[in-house]
Amino acid sequence: MTDVVPSNTPEISVSDLSAAIKRTVEDAFGYVRLRGEVSGFKGPSASGHCYFRLKDEGAAIEAVIWKGTYGRLKFKPQEGLEVVATGRVTTFPGSSKYQVVIESLEPAGVGALMALLEERRKTLAAEGLFDAARKRPLPYLPAVIGVVTSPTGAVIRDILHRLEDRFPRTVLVWPVRVQGEGSAAEVAAAIRGFNAIGPDDDLPRPDVIIVARGGGSLEDLWGFNEEIVVRAAAGSAIPLISAVGHETDTTLIDFAADRRAPTPTAAAEMAVPVRADLVAETQGLGRRLGLAVARRMDGRRTELRAAARALPDAERLLATARQRLDAAGERLPNALAANAGAHRTRLVRAAGRLSPALLAGRIERSRDRVATLSDRAMAALERRTELRRQGFVTLSDRLSRSLGVYARTQSDRLGRARDRLHSLHARAPRAIALVLRRGSERLDGAAKLLAALSYQGVLARGFALVRDAEGRPLRSAAAVTPGMALAIEFADGRVGATAGGDAPPPAPKPARAAEPKARKGGEGQGSLF
Repeated sequence: MTDVVPSNTPEISVSDLSAAIKRTVEDAFGYVRLRGEVSGFKGPSASGHCYFRLKDEGAAIEAVIWKGTYGRLKFKPQEGLEVVATGRVTTFPGSSKYQVVIESLEPAGVGALMALLEERRKTLAAEGLFDAARKRPLPYLPAVIGVVTSPTGAVIRDILHRLEDRFPRTVLVWPVRVQGEGSAAEVAAAIRGFNAIGPDDDLPRPDVIIVARGGGSLEDLWGFNEEIVVRAAAGSAIPLISAVGHETDTTLIDFAADRRAPTPTAAAEMAVPVRADLVAETQGLGRRLGLAVARRMDGRRTELRAAARALPDAERLLATARQRLDAAGERLPNALAANAGAHRTRLVRAAGRLSPALLAGRIERSRDRVATLSDRAMAALERRTELRRQGFVTLSDRLSRSLGVYARTQSDRLGRARDRLHSLHARAPRAIALVLRRGSERLDGAAKLLAALSYQGVLARGFALVRDAEGRPLRSAAAVTPGMALAIEFADGRVGATAGGDAPPPAPKPARAAEPKARKGGEGQGSLF
């Protein structure tokens, strides 16, 4: 056995060393800003936390984003995206590695933002959110206009002034933040809020929505590139105008909106026409309508006069008709007398054919026919009644047989159930006794096991339990200090004591004699120990 060289270096546990390294790293670095490429990002884990790496050309470092921080991030990490991360450098003792706990994240430069913007645009376009078929026409003259913008900027004043100049309308302003963290969620909530207004609500429902913001850098306008804003704009049932930034600025909400305005002022011009132009156009159309009606009346009057001149004199038109009427009046008495004579002749001929005997014969034939039909009806009724009676008799016989079979079946079932009940009643006492005996045996075994495992049995074999003044058991001599109050528990009671000085070291145990080796080759019996 190799001898161990004694050393004065104190022994520490692995946990103490890991804790010391953790404190050293955190005190030396604290908060840092790291620029690197996201690698190994697979989205939030089952617990909601994110684990990945930040790397550059020469090194890589583990990174962690806790669940609560991930939900507040303005930019979400994506595989291969170059970012600038701010966080705390710390260590993870479970695997002896150092890592950075990220608290904020932003893309590294405009190039990364543009790459992220292009990738998001392609993804949303593939879902059909930018299709032209989804876009709706704007109302010609909306009664209510909803505006989603900052209430303190110059944008809302420009929109209100332009609407006042062109055509004053009712304007509902939904105040939101148009820049910074949380702005995207507020804009999306405003769009959904306008769409949620119903006909019975206190506020009127807008006929068109304007989402407006002034110009700015790509980072300032980034809230309008968020997916939550684009989906809210695409899902709006109210026509929506996007007026974000200046004419050269383009955001993803511009593709999802029904119309894009280069400036907020242009959005107001798209929303309403010019009232003065409408009034002038209406007046012009009114004048044209009056002139057209006057010209039409003059033409009709001229046509009527021309037609009146072409008509003949009324006396000439009525002369022929009057003469025909006089001729017909002269022929009418003779014609009436001839017509009456012809009808009298026909009546005399018909009266000759009518006689009481003829009528009596027709009545007698009708009476015979009625009697024949009555006899046939009675015979048919009797046959039908007999058929029904026979059917009822057959059904009665079948029902009687079925009731008898059912009664016998139920009697047999009751007999079998009665026999089974008697059998169970006879077996019940034996089963109850068996259950009670097995439960008693388990209870006795548990009592014996409790007695064997109880520390009282150890005390009965001559051992003692040492406690401090507060009743806590002492497991080592190092925990006892001189003068310390002790309570020693034996099998038959407790004794109070006070700890003295150092105890003498225990005597070394005698070395055990070497055990005899078993003989090789199977010679002799060998040792049984």
